[in-house]
Amino acid sequence: MSWSVVNEGDGLPRIILTEPAGSSAVASTKSPKPIRGGIPICFPQFDNLGYPERYGFARNRLWELDTCPSPLPRSNNHSSVDLILKSTDEDLKTWPHSFELRLRVILHPSKLTLIPRVRNTGSKDFSFTFAIQNYLSVSDVSEIRVEGLETLDYLDNLENGERFTEQGDALTFDGEVDRVYLRTPAKIAIIDHEKKRTLVLRKECLPDAGVWNPWNKKAKALPDFGDEDYKAMLCIDSAVTEAPVILKPLEEWTGCQELSIVSSSYCSGQLDPRIVLHG
Repeated sequence: MSWSVVNEGDGLPRIILTEPAGSSAVASTKSPKPIRGGIPICFPQFDNLGYPERYGFARNRLWELDTCPSPLPRSNNHSSVDLILKSTDEDLKTWPHSFELRLRVILHPSKLTLIPRVRNTGSKDFSFTFAIQNYLSVSDVSEIRVEGLETLDYLDNLENGERFTEQGDALTFDGEVDRVYLRTPAKIAIIDHEKKRTLVLRKECLPDAGVWNPWNKKAKALPDFGDEDYKAMLCIDSAVTEAPVILKPLEEWTGCQELSIVSSSYCSGQLDPRIVLHG
């Protein structure tokens, strides 16, 4: 895997994943438009809960390098960067709460870890929802299996947010999907048969999981998404949405997500998905 954090010259840091990230070939990278690819950070809202903008404003704001980060444990095999986003007068007009949102990005040769922290710097309680959106590159989405979400309840945004229960032994794809799975396990496996690998998503304090692929009709209707791009991507989000986080003044919430690769696939017979999910 190859990961990097870059600045496009407009002051907005972006996490760019050469592999295994998925993004549209026609995605806009000009601020303040959101980028359809990489790993957007959704705050203070994920999905359609409360704040006027569906996925919040954090993904469209200018972040800064954090000059006073908490110390990192010693390691000779990683690089890291600490970013910070603070509430502005513009933000306070639409979401009247003072906050600091910090993001630590830790890059390993075969693993990417993101640690978000939200601190209430105001004088009143506030609540928020949050998500780390992962645009993943896949060989063929119709051949992908997602394990770890079976038997769980989910909210289907294609059915006005109606609640359903997953019936299959794994999640597979043959059409548009836009769901939020609730109370998901700490590990989710995305099994790519053709690439003979499994992406393992581990998360803490992010109990829910969004799953999105626009399929062919929606892809053609999206101005920043190529007509055929849906075939080679899948969005899996680590989220806290069903039960919003409530912070009192000076309280802090911390989450964690880790993306790694197992260099084999379920169909090869070399990988027991139970080990990936529970090991």
